Parts: sequence; C-alpha cells; structure tokens
Amino acid sequence: MIEAIVTAAAALGGAHAGPALAVFGPLRRCVLPKRLSGIGRPGHVALTFDGGPDPQVTPELLRVLGRHHVRATFFLLGENVERHPAQARDIVGEGHEVGVLGHQHRLLLRRLPHAVAHDLSRATAAITAVTGRQPSWWRPPYGLASSTALFQARCLGLTPVLWTCSAREWTRAAAPPAVSRPGLRGGGTIVVRDRDRGTLPEILRDCHARGHVVGRLRDHGVPGAGAMP
Repeated sequence: MIEAIVTAAAALGGAHAGPALAVFGPLRRCVLPKRLSGIGRPGHVALTFDGGPDPQVTPELLRVLGRHHVRATFFLLGENVERHPAQARDIVGEGHEVGVLGHQHRLLLRRLPHAVAHDLSRATAAITAVTGRQPSWWRPPYGLASSTALFQARCLGLTPVLWTCSAREWTRAAAPPAVSRPGLRGGGTIVVRDRDRGTLPEILRDCHARGHVVGRLRDHGVPGAGAMP
C-alpha cells in the first residue's frame, strides 16, 4: 500500500496530495498495513517518544528508563537536536534508538513540497551529525503526511511508522475490562509525548504485569521494515 502511494506520487511529478497517513486510532489499526501502524511481535511493546531532545524532559525520561532497564525509540526534531546536542548524544549513549520527527513540528500538509523535502533532509542530517547514528524511522508530525513527504522519506531511507495508542489511551484503559482493546495488546507501539511523561512509570509497570517486553522499534519485528543496524 505505502509503495503504491509513493510510486503514484513520483509518477505525478511529486504531486502534493492529501493526507496519506491517518491519525485516528481505529482507522489506523484497521486500515493501514501493520508496518505503518507499528504492529510487531505479540509479546513485545515498542515504546516511542516524540519531540525531543529537551534539557529538562530528556534527562527525566532517561532516568526512568534506566531504572527499569528499558530501551526505547526517540523521534527527534532537528532544531531541538541542534539546540541541545548533549541530550541527543545522551539518548544514543544509553542505548536508545533515534528516529526523525522532522526539523520543526509543523503540519506537513500545509507546507509546499520543497519545504517538506528540506525539512526532512535537514532533520535527518542534523540527527546523524550530532548522534553519529543514521536514523531508520520517520514519524510525521500529528501522524499526517503528504505524498511528497512519503516520497522524500523513502529517498532518505526512512521507514514511516505511526503508533497503535498514546500514553493517555493506555493509562485510561489500564483497568481489566479494557485489556482487549487492540491498541493496548502486546505487539503495539505506544507514543509518549512530553505532556504525558508522568505516566511512563505506570506504563512500564503495566506492561511488566501483562508479561510484555518493552523495547525499541528495531527490536519490535515490524513487518516489512528494513533491518536495523
């Protein structure tokens, strides 16, 4: 499906089409391929963070993850990496994985094709230069991307991936009756944003109680994704 979208975009000369990825949970899980929605191995939960690095938030997250001996995937903003390179290097230094969110956190559907291409290229270059790691994953801001963005991501060797649930969905549904909700099962990808970082210990305890292994996207077994270095 994603390959067909990208091919069509290229055939149209990089036409700036409408949203190619859906942000709505039920649609994301039921319609999109497993690779795009972040569904992997049944006993594993991929833990991801969006928007850093931040000099206050990032150290806090790393401390919690360190206490629980968990590694995760951080989708970074290029401009934040340039402002806070030490925190970006700390993420990689502690064994976590980095992905691309963009250079700025802006809705791609409202940007011209050349601006989208520049945003992704600059973000990827900044993350690679500062951390010494070539990102393999890309998550569009707000979960929405144009065909131009998908084509550019492919050119940069980035695999698009969204999420099956957010931290808020997880914690609201932590009671036993909600265990069967598709986004909360093992095999899902959870996204934690800065405003929800206080829920991280609860998420980790809950995953452990359910017998799930929590880790990076590279360890998640997402179908169709390229092998991670």
